[in-house]
Amino acid sequence: MSATQMNSSNVQGQAITASEFAQDVLARFAREVDKYPNDQKQSAVMACLSIVQEIKGFVSPSDELFLANYLDMPAMAVHEVSTFYNMYNLQPVGRFKINVCTNLPCQLRAGQSALEYLSQKLDVAVGGTTKDGMFTLQPGECMGACADAPVLLVNDRTMCSFMSTEKVDQMIDSLRALKVDGVQS
Repeated sequence: MSATQMNSSNVQGQAITASEFAQDVLARFAREVDKYPNDQKQSAVMACLSIVQEIKGFVSPSDELFLANYLDMPAMAVHEVSTFYNMYNLQPVGRFKINVCTNLPCQLRAGQSALEYLSQKLDVAVGGTTKDGMFTLQPGECMGACADAPVLLVNDRTMCSFMSTEKVDQMIDSLRALKVDGVQS
């Protein structure tokens, strides 16, 4: 999407309406906005993006446009936030998104090796999603746990430290078992 399109509150054929979000989701947006003074409601952008991602699994360009309209801010500003942080998925990802820290301190402690091992084990390119749609594998920036490397972050919520190949194997087996058991992540 171009910068010109992002600055529009109504991209061709994409009317900005609340109808694609259920009333309970709109109420969650409103609760986040209510945490800030009226003239600073754009401060709720990260929380609102997180809500969209929780509901849909990713943030689409039309979601960004809706939030820009809802928060009275330029669409490009919403897009800048969603693209700056790797916790926001801008396209569908697997059920389990695995980020491996590849910052220099982690690379010196086998972070890159862990990423390559996972790529081979899951038979997926870095940045890709497995054929069954279960795993997306991504490199990540500093997770603030350099001494615990290699470090993985699963679904932007669960940090796994000291990830040897054995621990990676156990983690993947456990995540696959969650799918088989029908347990939600």
